[in-house]
Amino acid sequence: MTTRGGPASTVKRPHLDDLLGGLLDAGTWRCWDRAPEQPALSAAYGQDLARASERSGADEAIRTGEGHVGGHRVAVVASEYGFLGGSVGMAAARRATAAIRRATAQRQALLALPASGGTRIHEGTPAFLQMLTISSAIAEHRAAGLPYLVYLRHPTTGGVLASWASLGHVTFAEPGALVGFLGPRVVEALTGTALGPDAQSPETLRLAGLVDALVTPEELRESIQRVLNVVAGGGAAAPPGHGPGHNDVAGPPAGPAGSGPFRITLPGSRPARSGRDPWMSVLATRAPDRPGLREFLAVASDVTLLGASSLGRGVSQGTDTSGTPIVTALALLRGTPCVVIGQDRSAQWHRRIGVADLDAARDAVRRAADLRLPILTVIDTPGAELSEAAERHGIAPAIARCLATLLTTPVPTVSVLLGQGTGGAALALLPADTVIAAEDAWLAPLPPEGASVIMYRDVGHAAGMARGLRITAHDLQRLGAVDLVLPVPDGGVDGGPKTAADVRGWVAGLAETAAACLRAAVGLDPATRLAARRDRHDQLTP
Repeated sequence: MTTRGGPASTVKRPHLDDLLGGLLDAGTWRCWDRAPEQPALSAAYGQDLARASERSGADEAIRTGEGHVGGHRVAVVASEYGFLGGSVGMAAARRATAAIRRATAQRQALLALPASGGTRIHEGTPAFLQMLTISSAIAEHRAAGLPYLVYLRHPTTGGVLASWASLGHVTFAEPGALVGFLGPRVVEALTGTALGPDAQSPETLRLAGLVDALVTPEELRESIQRVLNVVAGGGAAAPPGHGPGHNDVAGPPAGPAGSGPFRITLPGSRPARSGRDPWMSVLATRAPDRPGLREFLAVASDVTLLGASSLGRGVSQGTDTSGTPIVTALALLRGTPCVVIGQDRSAQWHRRIGVADLDAARDAVRRAADLRLPILTVIDTPGAELSEAAERHGIAPAIARCLATLLTTPVPTVSVLLGQGTGGAALALLPADTVIAAEDAWLAPLPPEGASVIMYRDVGHAAGMARGLRITAHDLQRLGAVDLVLPVPDGGVDGGPKTAADVRGWVAGLAETAAACLRAAVGLDPATRLAARRDRHDQLTP
């Protein structure tokens, strides 16, 4: 272990050899590097290169090769910071680009481990322009549907951060690392102003959604393996509609998604009841102990939260101040790989869904399309943020952009209407090839109280409005907006799940059905599936 300088100089950081040794399966590393061809610039530069090689034991600032992580084959492009601060010159850029293109040709996942001061100033603009070349190779790799993962090490700055280090499908960062556009010394010299102590910390970037997780070197192997378990299982290396899960459902759906419900039932379950009181459904979905997204994700495996997503610890109303209203994640749902985009009702007790949350949902849709993973949305919201700030930032256009992105994404989509479905915030996540609803879930343009105010100028008629607006899951099924209505176990408020065993069984059943629908959607011909998604809302009938 060596100690690096910088703002986190007290933190011991592993040498690249140690990092690779802890990350890769034993005995699987294969180096791809050949002797570099350096540009002939000056005798002084040649001496700098020789000293850098002697001090670091490396021949350049980039090392490439391949290995396995948990049995998954992965190509690696890693910075050797001990070689001239990991700076990227022409030879290093050529090495990185060749490795990326080799990974693309061999259809391998790619892992970048940058730790660099950026462009090698010794070589000037020609080296600077190589950031375009490396980024172009990354773009080709992503366009092939292959996963690109990044681990930002201390320090990662300059042209490296402004190009290939910021293009990952999933980005992890070393806690306490310096991660910024320009190093603080250069910024202060050029602007006369010192940056704040947290301006270039990965912790700050995590809160902004620019880093997906802070991961120590000791945790890196498990974190990378968790992601690869999902993206490898999702057929990321295959064209849409031809990955694992293709035609692996016992029996196809009754017709294309949207033309009729899938014939899937929960073993031993009773039929959903169509005569339940709509107002009692509203109350049931608002109950503090109502299971939500957190319980749903608890039955998934290999979950990796994306962006600024956070799940709070508490579930009691009024006590949980953490978490984000919309959570996005990679996950295996009952063994089925997907990107989950879900509304966390517990977080919404404290903060409603805002523009940034909807933008995060759209970003997750784009990641799913890049990785060719199906999408599962989970709807459970009392509504979007209602404030002057929300209006200024464009809450309505953000809703429109989100639903338009889901309507047109090329990957399979399944939506679960889990509880409350209030207004545009619910509509934003509704477009899907298949829509599943809990029998006490509901969807309305306003909460019943809001509809009462419009009609009667008070909230006293909320129950009557709920009963007259056709908001229930069965109403939605009759309209053609919902394909499957799943029962809830007896007990609780008007039939809601009550005991811990009820909750676990109900959520597990929902997850099993959602996973089956995801697999069925993957198995459909992509053109047929997209056409059916486009047409389903034209066919809604009262």
